[in-house]
Amino acid sequence: MEKYLARRLAEYAAGVRFGDLAPETVHEVRRRVLDSLGCAYGAYDSPVGTRVRGAARAESASLGASIIGIPRHRSTLPMAAFANGAMIRYLDFNDTYLSLEPAHPSDNISACIAAAQSVSAPGEELITAIALAYEVQCRMCDATSIRARGWDHVTYGCFSTALAAGKLLGLDESALEQAVNLAGVNAAAVRQTRVGHLSDWKGCAFANAARNGVFAALLAAQGVSGPNEIFEGPMGFCKQVSGPLPIKPEDWRAPSMILRTSIKFWPAEYHSQSAIDAALQLRNVVGEWQRIESIGIHSFDAAVDIIGSEPEKWRPTTRETADHSMPYCVAVALIDGEVGLAQFVDERIRRSDVVRLMDRTHILRDPELTARYPEGIPNRLEIRTDDGKRHTLEVTYPRGHARNPMTDEEVRSKYRALAAPHLSSEGIRRLEGMVAQLQTVRPSVLMAATCKGR
Repeated sequence: MEKYLARRLAEYAAGVRFGDLAPETVHEVRRRVLDSLGCAYGAYDSPVGTRVRGAARAESASLGASIIGIPRHRSTLPMAAFANGAMIRYLDFNDTYLSLEPAHPSDNISACIAAAQSVSAPGEELITAIALAYEVQCRMCDATSIRARGWDHVTYGCFSTALAAGKLLGLDESALEQAVNLAGVNAAAVRQTRVGHLSDWKGCAFANAARNGVFAALLAAQGVSGPNEIFEGPMGFCKQVSGPLPIKPEDWRAPSMILRTSIKFWPAEYHSQSAIDAALQLRNVVGEWQRIESIGIHSFDAAVDIIGSEPEKWRPTTRETADHSMPYCVAVALIDGEVGLAQFVDERIRRSDVVRLMDRTHILRDPELTARYPEGIPNRLEIRTDDGKRHTLEVTYPRGHARNPMTDEEVRSKYRALAAPHLSSEGIRRLEGMVAQLQTVRPSVLMAATCKGR
């Protein structure tokens, strides 16, 4: 009889070894860990960052895991994964994978670090687990879109984090299968998280998936079983959530999907990155933004649906909504000449100049651009100025895209800028050096180096 998908995923996860990973995969894992730590520091003083750390500090466990910035306290594994994951995700600055279902696969890293720290796993095992998590999540995103059925992309993260955490905890194939079964029971997250006015939960949704994935692995480690046929059953995941899920783990080779993912150059929803790129380039041609009479953003369906079609995206009132607003991102790029953390604070979002420019903006669906997605994220800007001139620029592969990757120095610079308010110069260098040698560093040592102020 054919094995259930949960079992086949478990067998694949159990069989992955550090020695199977290509050097470029190992290198990319290190880059993503550094990028994720930078993103977490960037979100450290945010209201969400403060609150999730408070929730995690309210729980303690002798064999638990640390919270970024306060490594002396060990929270429970699920809560450490949640708090660290929420900080990594909050700025919408961590990496992206584009497919039938878009995702942010570095969201898996918090779960991997928590599980690795709890068992003092070698750095090589942490790297292997992270590469595995990327592989599982990205392969699921390739299989089918759950967004189209009303579910959020983080749903797939319960499976990837359960397998990665379970592998670090030393689960065998049978226990890994149960971790998948347990994760799947409560996996489905509704898409309302990213619709209309966006709340704090936008940055917490995958963190919660990671929390659930780690919890499932912990239960499986204690011998708890989950429902049989979690994917194939008459009331299972495929029937209720995803539809057909055509993945074949038995055909997968060593994890390498991380090489197809993209690092963000600007702290905004990924489908806006090429529009931001085009706007910043055109700003040098257009000059003063007051000269702009109209902006046409020709875009693809996914971008229009996610960041350009709802009334809230044209009058954002929160950071969460603004960084998911194509018209806001383009307008603020043209006015300020940059799109950084300062462009998403409350007082900037509400200023009248950006509202005036958004009112001159139109977003247009372009079937030709849609046909080129998700291979690229093509956005074309057409700006008409008061002298009657039209300025047009199309960008398909913005800086950081897998086909236009950031250099190692650019990734390091991003991390340094985000960490600077929280670590000393020596501390920044120390942590950076540890990540560069991650395969030889124990997770507890890595987390100790995140201590705020050092």
